[in-house]
Amino acid sequence: MQRIHLLSPRLANQIAAGEVVERPASVVKELLENSLDAGATQLDIEIEQGGVRQIKIRDNGNGITKDDLALALSRHATSKIHTLDDLESVQTLGFRGEALASISSVSRLLLTSKFRDDDEAWRVEAEGKDMATAIKPASHLHGTTIEVRDLFFNTPARRKFLRTEKTEFSHLEEVLKRIALSRYDVGFRLSHNGKQVYDLRAVGDQMSAEHRLASLLGKKFIENALTLDVEAAGLRLWGWIGLPTFSRSQADLQYFFVNGRVVKDKLVAHAVRQAYRDVLYNGRHPTFVLYLELDPATVDVNVHPTKHEVRFRDGRLVHDFLFSKIHKVLADVRPQSSEPGVDAATGSSTDVEMGSTIKTQSNLLLQPILNSARHIGGAVGARESFSNYQRPSIDAGKIRNQLSAVDGLNRFAEVVSSVDGQQEYVDPETGEVHSTNDVFSVQESNAVIPPLGFAVAQLHGVYILSENAHGLVVVDMHAAHERILYERMKDAFYRNAIVSQPLLVPINVSVSQSEADIVESDSGAFNRFGFVVERTGLESVMVREVPVVLIDSNVEGLVRDVISDLNENGGTDLLEARANELMGAMACHGSVRANRKLTITEMNSLLRDMEVTERSGQCNHGRPTWTELSMSDLDKLFLRGR
Repeated sequence: MQRIHLLSPRLANQIAAGEVVERPASVVKELLENSLDAGATQLDIEIEQGGVRQIKIRDNGNGITKDDLALALSRHATSKIHTLDDLESVQTLGFRGEALASISSVSRLLLTSKFRDDDEAWRVEAEGKDMATAIKPASHLHGTTIEVRDLFFNTPARRKFLRTEKTEFSHLEEVLKRIALSRYDVGFRLSHNGKQVYDLRAVGDQMSAEHRLASLLGKKFIENALTLDVEAAGLRLWGWIGLPTFSRSQADLQYFFVNGRVVKDKLVAHAVRQAYRDVLYNGRHPTFVLYLELDPATVDVNVHPTKHEVRFRDGRLVHDFLFSKIHKVLADVRPQSSEPGVDAATGSSTDVEMGSTIKTQSNLLLQPILNSARHIGGAVGARESFSNYQRPSIDAGKIRNQLSAVDGLNRFAEVVSSVDGQQEYVDPETGEVHSTNDVFSVQESNAVIPPLGFAVAQLHGVYILSENAHGLVVVDMHAAHERILYERMKDAFYRNAIVSQPLLVPINVSVSQSEADIVESDSGAFNRFGFVVERTGLESVMVREVPVVLIDSNVEGLVRDVISDLNENGGTDLLEARANELMGAMACHGSVRANRKLTITEMNSLLRDMEVTERSGQCNHGRPTWTELSMSDLDKLFLRGR
């Protein structure tokens, strides 16, 4: 074995580059973050051959002084932290001082900068050969320009692992999207091989921010998104979440930012997935652009070389906060009463159609970026086909009989019919009772028309056709009734304090000592859902009682899964998920089927139930339950007014 020796600066930087510089996109990420930390408000990015030949970034930030220019290319040289206290509450995107040194060791780098208080600009150049640099005077405006040419020219083993030019540029473009979504107050220009790809101007209001979202993520996202802005326990969550009906086959439209830093965190992903659990089609992924703001001292960003992961001091608090707030917003997705073309929150004129809207108040720290949050809604717009979905195979008869005694579980809301054919409608907001004919004039009854209107016909035993103040509403009666039954079952399940049934023969489960410790310390997680699980030995636990709704489940497997979830996440929702899955299947089997003829009274009862039921915008499988065609939409179909 050879003697211990110090690595040369060049080799040390090339090793560090293996962590920091994976591909051209990694270089762009590091350089853009440095520019933002320097206070830049405009960034111009020029790319050639996917970033392999050249990456040039120009910013109008504070710049670098002549004396610090050479030091900027040294390892662990930074202006962003000085003491351990600074490290424990990092507020900048970069702080380690490795990026420029690593990049310069595997490329030909040219850095030109003019400090904000200096009269002259200076240039430093490095070509990956050694760390000696020469500083020369240059002509440059206020700010910094960095050119990175011939990436990995001196490490061919790394270069051969790069993909095609198109693939590398797509990764680079994704990096720009994330950073552009994190800073609406900064302008970005991106060009590739001399062709402009993006020209994003700095924005200062809600509408312009949504325009940037539409430019980067597509118009469909913003058309099918809900806004939220909530605060609690020192945490603030704001941004946009997609309607459950606007889901994706892969998790490619999910952006989460912690104090302006884009992260991919397991805890965050679990909280969002849990919030969407019973409104999303199996195998689909939600869409969102969310921003979490909290005290920098309560989050550790120094846990990964590329800073893609973070660690929260109180992970459980963050998880529960994210879940509860997103879950509440999704629960409010139901038909809303509003006058055509009027924003219900402000009373101002708007072209947003009646549909799933969320009232929000904006008090964003990045003022005035998003200081006038408005409703984003409209009728359910996604018309994606969700055919051949799988339902769990269960014997629901026994459980349904046990729940059937709950009043109102499997019936429509009552609508009183008089002899002359009129119906009484109770306004859920005012409590006033109105009467209207089954077939009526919108103009005459506009003041008392509920959001989903009143039924006029049934189409092929599948769809309910209804007339409201805006036009025509089409309701999938099976999907709608399925959601109503499911929510009633859940309400009955929790309202009855989850009835348990003692096992005639208790189930002994062999576990590890650490798992038995978890059961002993977190028995409340089981008790909350009617399980009685006791520790009976050093490596064994005993299941003595099981909730009625889960009596036919694989109890031993479920207990093991819950213990594993408690061990990994510090909490669990598997018992609730399994109970909801069974009740969802029961609701699906118990709801009205196709080709069942409904009376006008029954159809109107279903519509009224939808208006007061949480998450009634989609069924348990994530399919939309209703859609609306306004009079202008219908006029377009028949070319009226042309």
